[in-house]
Amino acid sequence: MSNISEQKLAYIGLIFMTAIIGLSFIFVKIGLRYASPMDLLAHRFTAGALSIGVLWVFGFIKLSPFSWSKVKSLLLLSLFYPLLFFAFQTFGMEYSTASEAGIIFATVPIITLVVAGVFLKEKTTLIQKLGITLSVAGIAYIIYRTGSLSESGSFKGVVLLLLSVFSVVVYYTLGKKISLEFSTLEITVWMTLLAFIAFNTWSIIDHFQTGTINDFYRPLKQKEFLWTVLYLGVLSSVVTSFLTNFALSKIPASQIAVFNNLSPIITILGGVVFLGETLHHYQIIGGILVILGVFMTQMSNRKKL
Repeated sequence: MSNISEQKLAYIGLIFMTAIIGLSFIFVKIGLRYASPMDLLAHRFTAGALSIGVLWVFGFIKLSPFSWSKVKSLLLLSLFYPLLFFAFQTFGMEYSTASEAGIIFATVPIITLVVAGVFLKEKTTLIQKLGITLSVAGIAYIIYRTGSLSESGSFKGVVLLLLSVFSVVVYYTLGKKISLEFSTLEITVWMTLLAFIAFNTWSIIDHFQTGTINDFYRPLKQKEFLWTVLYLGVLSSVVTSFLTNFALSKIPASQIAVFNNLSPIITILGGVVFLGETLHHYQIIGGILVILGVFMTQMSNRKKL
């Protein structure tokens, strides 16, 4: 397959990834109705690990031999994504609306530009600098208003979601190099299995310590929760990880981050339509500033002023 065809496939995959991620915030909110954030993460990655096991049993994928050198090489990458990314995201969603989360995750391309400028010495245009300033102002405004309202939990949610954003930006930066050393399938499989082990170990130990192990399994009796776990574990974890890792091996990380621009729109609409959420005026104002800033940063290629 030619490089051009592979790049087209990467972009098509990113479109599907964007839609899946946009709706994933809705499913996280639904899942949190039945389980704690850590239990939801454990069940989510159990579903992901089981899907990999099924594909392996039926011969759809071939797993490379276990190697500690591979695990050690992928541990740092997995620390930021999926471990920190999904942990901060899920705990943050406990205190935030899906719409608010969508707005905050729109800053991924902005922070990616800043990181690229600081660590990779990439240059940005004046318009892009103004766009970065607008987006930062939008998020700052949302943080200020949520912090001044009576909903104290909302401020905590914003901070946790921002930490999740920083985690995925670091993942994009590290993933570009890691993707040269491992296949897309290897990265996806090991990241999913490591997350499965980490989140289940954390959750089960916590339940044993508090004597509430039955609470770990109770949500699995609910059909809505099972569908949520399947969506989050198979589509939003394994499939999106595969598509992202494939894209990282074919196109620049900064271009991948641009596709996050569409996710907030899907999330905001989904939150209003499916969850009955209400957008506050400060979220609308801040969201407009963020999205306008993102648009400005993508108007031209990065170049020296």
